[in-house]
Amino acid sequence: MAGEAGQGLARARALAVLRVRSSAVGAALVPAGVAVLMNVGRVSDRIGPGWDTACWAVTGAALVVLAVAAAVGAVIARARPAVSPTVSVTEQAAPDLYRLVRDLAERLQVPAPSAIALTPDCDSWLEDRRDSVPAPGESRPAPVLVVGSPFMWWMRVAELRALLAPVVAGTGPAADPEISAARRFVRGLDAAAGVSAEGARGGLLLRPVFRILGWAVRLLLHGCGGHAAEMERAVAASASERALAVDYGLRIVAQEQIGLAYAGWDRLLTRVALPAWRMGRWPSRLDAGVVAALTELSRRDRLADGFESRLGERPACDLLDDPGLVDEAVSLLAARIFHGGPARPGPGWAPVSWARYPEEVVDGIWRSEAGRLVRLLDDVRPTPARARGGRVLVGGRAADVEEPGGATLGRVIERLAGGGSEELAARLSAAVEAGPSGPATLAVPGGEVVVCPLLPPRTGRELLADHVTAVVCCAAVDTAGAAPGLDWLDGPALLVAGHRRTDLAFPVLRLVENGDPGPLRSWLSAVGIRPDKPLRLP
Repeated sequence: MAGEAGQGLARARALAVLRVRSSAVGAALVPAGVAVLMNVGRVSDRIGPGWDTACWAVTGAALVVLAVAAAVGAVIARARPAVSPTVSVTEQAAPDLYRLVRDLAERLQVPAPSAIALTPDCDSWLEDRRDSVPAPGESRPAPVLVVGSPFMWWMRVAELRALLAPVVAGTGPAADPEISAARRFVRGLDAAAGVSAEGARGGLLLRPVFRILGWAVRLLLHGCGGHAAEMERAVAASASERALAVDYGLRIVAQEQIGLAYAGWDRLLTRVALPAWRMGRWPSRLDAGVVAALTELSRRDRLADGFESRLGERPACDLLDDPGLVDEAVSLLAARIFHGGPARPGPGWAPVSWARYPEEVVDGIWRSEAGRLVRLLDDVRPTPARARGGRVLVGGRAADVEEPGGATLGRVIERLAGGGSEELAARLSAAVEAGPSGPATLAVPGGEVVVCPLLPPRTGRELLADHVTAVVCCAAVDTAGAAPGLDWLDGPALLVAGHRRTDLAFPVLRLVENGDPGPLRSWLSAVGIRPDKPLRLP
């Protein structure tokens, strides 16, 4: 049968891992056995009194070895499978999806997954969530099938089935007792390594104990690491081989869609979701946004020709009874994983629909950043090239340094042209860093996972350019009839006469980096923006 040879190789490697475990147990018991024999001989006068010191030494060494072995064994026994943050999908909420997966498992002749969950990522895998070892005679529960949510919304039903075939095929090796036991042992060693590393940074009294524990764990990992890696490779090869007979042609098409989905998902998170998260809003339909983003990509990119025609076929999200409700839960989880947002909506953390995104997020970002920059102008003195009678000379002409609190684009331009951009950038960095930020870890069943920031923190120069751009956009909306917009691939956008303007970055950078207001003034004149008009700021 397809895949049996690979599973046999995986089982052989698993047995090699278990032999390392048995050898370690045997080695830990050897000093204890020697100590017992020596003490029995000493008590029965079969060895001379000169052996007393040796008996005590061997007994002490045996106790140390047993203590280390007991500590390692306790950590391994308490180790639990790593549980990824996911959104559970019950069979009542997605009977068609469960039916598809069970039919797939039947075709592959493997056990069906015990449950299905969605993750806000472009990946799919099997996850062992067992909390204990089954009792003798008890059947082993199957692992949970974790499916990337972007796949559910972008892929068609047939493509999803082809994509999941090699993943579901992995339930066969996962049900093997030797492979399962070997995985638990390696997982326990990893947990023990983490405990020893954390304890080695603790108090002085316990530090040597944790160092000995760490040494023993590293020794075991070195002994079985190669076998464990070969076992997992054999498991993957076995699952892939078993899945060859299921929708092989569609698997090639599905693989193409994986790369496309990943590109659209990455752009949506970094360009669209992240700006909203930073201001305390979370888009509630991220997966639906992936479809819009990839449709836009297929329209712009000639390499994606033909992908849009797939949208006429049944999407995989139709296998869910309420795709919108599931999308909202996954969207909130994505905000927690990639930004550290709260676990539920509340003050300062509210959902936003795509229809309201331009008005509530884009315009809100511009107003907030523009207000922050204008307030900081009152704290930073300009550095004029020349000054006469308290007036700053810019480009050979006199310009007002206006009254504190003057909220106009013209004031911002004149102040940056007069100097002080470095201090402004530094103060902006301090102001942004002092704002609310998400936690560094995310609590999940059985432990915590580190929050994965999508982008590195912005530099002071980048922050200043963003804030100046926000002031320009506010002026465009207030004085030139422009409007905030949303570009599915690039995020917040300025719409002038219904068209997106993409030529603002260069004039702003010239002002921020060189103190040259000329290009920006020309741009403002071409668009019809009045820099002298007061801005509507929060």
